[in-house]
Amino acid sequence: MKQTLLILSFLLTTVLISGSHADGPLRPWTENPWYWSYHGEPVLLLGGSDDDNLFQWPEKELIAQLDRLAEAGGNVIRNTMSDRKDKGFEVYPFEKRDDGKYDLHEWNPEYWNRFQRMLAATAERKIIVQIEIWDRFDYTDNRNDRWQIHPYNPANNVNYTYKESGFAKRYPDHPGRNKQPFFFTTPKQRNNQTVLPIQQRFVDKILDHTLQFDHVLYCMDNETNGEEAWSRYWAQFVKRRATDEGKTVYVTEMWDDWNLAAERHKRTFDHPELYDYVDVSQNNHNKAQKHWDNFLHVRKYLAAQPRPMNTTKTYGASGNKFSHSDQDGVERFWRHLLAGAASMRFHRPDSGLGLNDKAVASIRAARKLETLIPLWSVQPTMDLLSSREDNEAYIASNKRTAYAVYLPAGGEVQLDLSGAEGPLTAHWINIDTGEFGPRQPTAAGGLQTLTASDRSNWAVAIMGRSN
Repeated sequence: MKQTLLILSFLLTTVLISGSHADGPLRPWTENPWYWSYHGEPVLLLGGSDDDNLFQWPEKELIAQLDRLAEAGGNVIRNTMSDRKDKGFEVYPFEKRDDGKYDLHEWNPEYWNRFQRMLAATAERKIIVQIEIWDRFDYTDNRNDRWQIHPYNPANNVNYTYKESGFAKRYPDHPGRNKQPFFFTTPKQRNNQTVLPIQQRFVDKILDHTLQFDHVLYCMDNETNGEEAWSRYWAQFVKRRATDEGKTVYVTEMWDDWNLAAERHKRTFDHPELYDYVDVSQNNHNKAQKHWDNFLHVRKYLAAQPRPMNTTKTYGASGNKFSHSDQDGVERFWRHLLAGAASMRFHRPDSGLGLNDKAVASIRAARKLETLIPLWSVQPTMDLLSSREDNEAYIASNKRTAYAVYLPAGGEVQLDLSGAEGPLTAHWINIDTGEFGPRQPTAAGGLQTLTASDRSNWAVAIMGRSN
């Protein structure tokens, strides 16, 4: 009898563990679907990386980058499936024959081994990976004649000719003009039955690897201006394959419009049945109040069916072509944090801070704020601030026991604590160092003045006892 009970107990434990595992993969959090959950717990995704396609990196450098991120408290990277040879060590996914041409029906094991290595290393460190399947900059001559050496160019493979594929010898225009037939192959576009099966095979190969893991998000393209039919086809393709294997995956598209109110964004905003989250990275070309307001416009638009809002590319670094500064990068990261983004990552240099010391300090500071005030427990409440100059302060709160304030480059602002339940304590966090600053008792009721001690970026967590 005792042995029977032990066996039954073991079987019950096994069932419970299996059930817990089934609830474990990354997914929108049921209690607050603006945010993600992982292994059954809410998770705020913070990240930065020095490249967009880390899987291509040599193993030693990859592991060092992931360890630096994890040690800072970061837990998300962007990974384009890009193969363009920007640094010299990148490889293509297809086999190169002895005659120098590629066979698009045969794989290059090195490309896929690198991908698998990155997936395993991030899973071990609980770092979420947001994949972009297609990147328009891989198939253009607008930058460094990439199309001239790419395997998909008929001159470089044994699988089709220019006439059979519909490709041209050169694509000198910026890819944003969307003249590359590579992005018109799907059945509701040009139904290119020469190229589409090869593209399908490539995406299936990606999924052979990613569906082994539970920490992967899928974005169809990098900042596309493409047709809606292209995006929908690949989103449905990915979901159908996952369903066939009994898995659930989460997909989105990243549109190029900097204006989040543009009609093109509604292709994802209006279709939660297909697109499970939204990526609004291109908002990071905007600054100050406009940047904040644009994001909140989308949050309001999605309010009836909330979904996680990710920003996988936080632009802003001094000396880049967009005339942004390091300060812009820090500010954008922190505005999105308080506005309610589910995922924020510093973009790679020189368009962003990557994983430099400033990015690491911001991530550390954000984690310190999160330990005091979980960001999913508050929401933007700008009506509580007064005596505020343009871009001087931003706030998220529950208007009772938790107030998270961001002061870009110092400043002074008045905070309405008339609804607060005291006593309160203000915990200052220096974003530029990632370290705690002073802690001050703060009275509830009426207006209280918050004054930064210097021109650094500061966060303030004002908390009551019950928070």
